Amino acid sequence: MIRTILNGCGGRMGRTVAATIAHHPEFAVAAGVDIAGTGDTTFPVYPRLSEVPEEADVVIDFSSPGATVAMVEDAAGKGLPVVIATTGLTDQQHAAVAERAATIPILQAANMSLGVNLLRILVRRAAEALGEDFDIEIVEKHHKMKKDAPSGTALALAREADIRKERRFVFGRDGREALRVSGEIGVHAVRGGSIVGEHDVIFAGPDEVITLRHTAYSRSLFAAGALKAARFLIGRAPGMYSMDDVLSPD
Repeated sequence: MIRTILNGCGGRMGRTVAATIAHHPEFAVAAGVDIAGTGDTTFPVYPRLSEVPEEADVVIDFSSPGATVAMVEDAAGKGLPVVIATTGLTDQQHAAVAERAATIPILQAANMSLGVNLLRILVRRAAEALGEDFDIEIVEKHHKMKKDAPSGTALALAREADIRKERRFVFGRDGREALRVSGEIGVHAVRGGSIVGEHDVIFAGPDEVITLRHTAYSRSLFAAGALKAARFLIGRAPGMYSMDDVLSPD
């Protein structure tokens, strides 16, 4: 049995992961961490990971950037591997997380969906094959409660498409000087309703358009990916890992 601590257990994804684990034969929730309190849970909840007395094998994090950094500090002190699914971290916060990878294994991903991570690979291959003759535009859609824009997944897809690391990211287009120029990748965010998540990567070339799309219909797919990542991470050497490692561990 894989004993799991859920950081951000009171949030939407935290509750989804807990519900998924409740019906999973390999996992159990040892404890939760959430500054907002216990809520309606079947496991103990603490305001910070450092205060958790229960033994565990891994931490899964769906929280907020500040809470993620604090959690990684505490996880390093406990020697616990960490799966980070929180997005919106600043460069400084990313650096703080990476620093702790010297002592514990950390898997960080902008999106825990196996399908989205396969999409990243397909985008990379398409960009390599199609070259500079195709313009690239990315459109992401999420529910109206999502705080960061564009999504971490959209930014990850843009980075995959930027093969030579020379393109300029353009976030939205507005005004009379919005004419598209070469060397750009457009990234656009839509917020509304209860959209779980949709990402389109558009390759627009002379006389043809290729669109690669992923649509999420339920948050449970992110929970399933997080559990797969947690299973992969246990027993690994300290270092930074990604969902690419999960999809191709050998």
